[in-house]
Amino acid sequence: MSRIWARLAGMLSNRRMVGVDKAGNRYFTRTEEIDGIMKQKRWVVFKGEHEPTSVPVEWICWLNGQRKNAPTPEEMAELEARRELVRLNVARLKAEEERLAKEGKIKVTSVGKLAAPDLKSFVRQFPDATEGDTAAEASNAEDESRSSEPSGSGESFRPGTWQPPI
Repeated sequence: MSRIWARLAGMLSNRRMVGVDKAGNRYFTRTEEIDGIMKQKRWVVFKGEHEPTSVPVEWICWLNGQRKNAPTPEEMAELEARRELVRLNVARLKAEEERLAKEGKIKVTSVGKLAAPDLKSFVRQFPDATEGDTAAEASNAEDESRSSEPSGSGESFRPGTWQPPI
C-alpha cells in the first residue's frame, strides 16, 4: 500500500506544467523511470468538458512526441496569424471567382462533397474482362506453336504471356 501511495505522491510532485493554449487547456510533463530507462510522459488537462478537438495541432504534435519542445506563446500567435491570413485569402479568391462568374468570364464548376468522381472515365482505361479472356486464350495458342524461349520487341511484349516449358 505504501508503494502505491509513494507512486501517487511522486506523480503529483514530479509533474511540471509546460504551457496553456488559448482554449485554456493545460499541458504537463513528468520524467519517470520505466525498466531502467528515463521516459518523459506528456498529457493535457482540459478546461471544462473533455473535448479533444479543442487541442491545437502544435500541441498534439508535442503530446505525441513529434516535437521535442512545447510550442511557445509567440509561436502560437504567429501560427494563428498565418491561419487567419489564409482564411482571408480564401475568402478573397471566392469573391473574385464569384465576380468573374457573374461577368461570364469563367464557368464555375462545383467542387466539393456533392461532386462525385467520374468513374466511367476511370473504368475506360482498363480493358474489359471478356477482351482479356479471349486475348489470353489466343496468346496461349500462339505460345504452344512458338519456341520455348521468350521473344519479341517492345511493341509486341505482353507481360505474363510467356510460360516456361514443362
